[in-house]
Amino acid sequence: MTAPRIEVAVRAEAQLGEGPAWDPSAGRLLWVDILSARIHTFDPADGRRTVMATEQHVGAALPRAGGGLVVNLRDGIGLYGPGGDFSWLVRDPVPGRRGNDAAVAPDGALWAGSMRYDETPGGGTLIRVAPGAPGAPDTAAGTVTDTRPVTVGNGTGWSPDGRTMYYIDTPTGRIDRFRADTHSPGEPLVDEGPLATIEPGAGHPDGLTVDADGCVWVALWDGAAIRRYTPDGELDRTVELPVRRPTSCAFGGPELRDLYITTARVGVAAPHPLTGSLLVLPDAGQGVPDTPFAG
Repeated sequence: MTAPRIEVAVRAEAQLGEGPAWDPSAGRLLWVDILSARIHTFDPADGRRTVMATEQHVGAALPRAGGGLVVNLRDGIGLYGPGGDFSWLVRDPVPGRRGNDAAVAPDGALWAGSMRYDETPGGGTLIRVAPGAPGAPDTAAGTVTDTRPVTVGNGTGWSPDGRTMYYIDTPTGRIDRFRADTHSPGEPLVDEGPLATIEPGAGHPDGLTVDADGCVWVALWDGAAIRRYTPDGELDRTVELPVRRPTSCAFGGPELRDLYITTARVGVAAPHPLTGSLLVLPDAGQGVPDTPFAG
C-alpha cells in the first residue's frame, strides 16, 4: 500500500541525516547530520528547532536518563551533560572508522554500530556499552562481530516484549533477529535467523524502528521507501517517498503516532528538493516509548 500523506517536518539539506529519536522529557525529536557533525532537535508543538555542532562526525544522539545526551562519535561514545559539558565514555579511535547508528536496549544499555568510511567489508563493529561503566564498556555485542563480521553496523531495535533484538548490517541486505531476553554479557547472542531479506533492486536496509504491534519499519537506502514487516516477516506496508535515500525512521509526537524519517543528500547526483529534509508520516501507527541511556 502506498501512503500519499508524507509531509515535511523540517526542510533541510542534510548531507547524511540519520538517527531520529523521540525525547519525551523535552517533547522533541532528535536527529543528526553525520557528515556535517550536527545534532538537530525539532519540537512539533511549536516548530522550534536547534542545531548543535559536535567536534567529530556523529552517528547518533540519544537521551540519557539523567538529562543530556549519549552520542556515537567518530572515535567512540561520548556524553553530554544537561548543561552541555562533554566527556568520553568509551574512546577507541581507529583511523578510517566512524560511529554510525545506535540504540538503547530495554535494560538501558547502548548498542552502537560503526563502519569504515570506505565501507571495507568486516571493518565495522557492534558494541554494547553497559550503564555506569566509564572507560570499560561491556562489549558482549562483540560476539556478533566475532560470528559474522560487521561492515556497516546499522539499525537496531527490540520487540515490545524485549525478547527479540533486530539488527541490520546493511550490505547483507537482511534484517536479522537475535534472542534478547536470555542474553547475558559475555555470552554469544542466539541467532534466530533473518526476519526479512530485501530483494535486489529494492534498496538497502538502513535504520529501523519497532512499533507497538511488534512490526519492524525499515528505511531503504536507494529504495525511496519505508517498509513495515510483521513479526512473522511478512511485508505489510510500503510507504513510497519522493527522495531516493531515506536513512532511518522513528515514532514521535506526544502520543508516538507520527513516523519521522531522516534522509540524505550525499551521493545523489540530481537531488529532489526535499532530499536531506526531515519528513513525517502523520498517524502512521503506534510507537513504543524508547528507554533512555542509563549511563
